[in-house]
Order: sequence, then structure tokens, then C-alpha cells
Amino acid sequence: MSTLSINARTDAGGTVHIHPTGEIDSDNAHDIRDAVRGVLATGQPRLIKVDMAGVSFIDSVGIGALVSCYHTAAASEVRLVVCNPTAYVHRLFYVSGLLGLFGSPARPPEQRDHEPV
Repeated sequence: MSTLSINARTDAGGTVHIHPTGEIDSDNAHDIRDAVRGVLATGQPRLIKVDMAGVSFIDSVGIGALVSCYHTAAASEVRLVVCNPTAYVHRLFYVSGLLGLFGSPARPPEQRDHEPV
């Protein structure tokens, strides 16, 4: 059984930051959907950012859950972006063609970390 924890906070500007940590798969993908639905049920944030820096694994069910979250937020006229994907998660988003939908960077994290400033 996989482990997933989800923390959410709202900043002063009205952006909700959702931080899943662990693995998002068929056992717990509903948790990420529930977190986004819960945020939308309590108000209409300016933006929802799902920070994937702590996600070590995601399967197709988890990716489907994030797509569902995106559409649920859009139906409420709230923008949802996925940020800070690990190299593994970034590759899956790239292969599945979802980088643009989620607003994720086009280059993997390891390439962005080594660019000259």
C-alpha cells in the first residue's frame, strides 16, 4: 500500500498551495481529488498550485486524478497549475502530453537547475 500525505495552505494573495508528499496511485488518487474539491467547496481561490516536489511516484490513475482536478477547478473558473515536478513526474507529464495543460515547465528539473543565471 502506498503512502500519501497532503497539506494545503492559502497565502495572503488568495492562492491555495496543495503539497502532496509520497506516491499518488490507484490506492489514494481520490485523496488529491478530495483535496481540490474541498478547497473549491469552501470558496473560490484566485489560483490553486499543486506542488509536486514531494511526489516520488505517480501512476496513470494519479495522472487522471490531476486531470480531473484541473477540470473541476476550471468548471469553478479557478486556474489550477502543477508546479515543481520531480524529474520522474515531469517525464510522465511530457510523455502524456500534459505539460501545457498543467502549466509545467517544458524542461525537466535537472536541466533548469544547471542553467546559467
